[in-house]
Amino acid sequence: MLGSARRIALAAAVPPRRTPHAEQAAELLGLRIRFIDVAPRGTEEGPPLLLLHGHASRLEEYDALVPHLGGKRRVIVLDLPGCGRSDKPADTAYTLELYEDVARALLDHLHLREADAAGGSLGGNLTLRLGAREPDRLRRLAAWAPAGAWDPMTHWLLVARVMRRLPTLFWPAIWIQSRFWYSRDWAGRDEALADAFRYYREAWSPGFFRMYWDVGHDQARTSLFDVVDRIRQPVLLGWGDRDHALGMGHGVRRLHARLARSRLHVFERASHSLANERTEELAREVERFLAEPG
Repeated sequence: MLGSARRIALAAAVPPRRTPHAEQAAELLGLRIRFIDVAPRGTEEGPPLLLLHGHASRLEEYDALVPHLGGKRRVIVLDLPGCGRSDKPADTAYTLELYEDVARALLDHLHLREADAAGGSLGGNLTLRLGAREPDRLRRLAAWAPAGAWDPMTHWLLVARVMRRLPTLFWPAIWIQSRFWYSRDWAGRDEALADAFRYYREAWSPGFFRMYWDVGHDQARTSLFDVVDRIRQPVLLGWGDRDHALGMGHGVRRLHARLARSRLHVFERASHSLANERTEELAREVERFLAEPG
């Protein structure tokens, strides 16, 4: 098992995995944003699906998921600012609002008047926030383990304010955070963790460091419960029953109770990163949900 930071560090000599899909780039809000735009394999049924990745992640997070979702619909995935191979300026304030604006700008760039949106963790948070902002543009929303399914966390704000001043603390912080991503008995856990740390070493820069703490701070100080009553679209919520960090299980059930039109699917023996641990089950549930009428 790659159960220590040292063994993960040794894997850094191998380049991080790159997406097999054709990469594109667009200038959006003054930032160069990398994305993929994968056409359906057959006749397109339904609007395109915009996938939003997790905190400090990249579009490769969904490489395994895209083929399962792309049979009957176009799938678009972007690197959010500060992440992947998108621009990482050190003088930019990285906020949830910036991420929402960039996602909307990408839809404009692609001339898409209607789309569905989905994502996990930070991506789930953004999916629901975008749904509240764009009720006439985003038709259906799928969010698994969405960050922000909590009340504002003042204690985490104090921690983030201290740690964002010390770049060397990024590595122990991300190592601790990564312990909660995957179930310990998931067969792909070791390689997924090794690849994540290879990516962090490649992406590391002052802008990446700022993005990590800025977005973490913004997520800690905000709550989805402040916008949930404005979400009128149908929503699919997903939660792995081993994902209890930051009260995730309780928070997702609260969201389910508050949303006007939602369905909750619980993934058994799964943790936080459902797109990796439960790729086929997640794709099946999302695809079924998006195909529903109304």
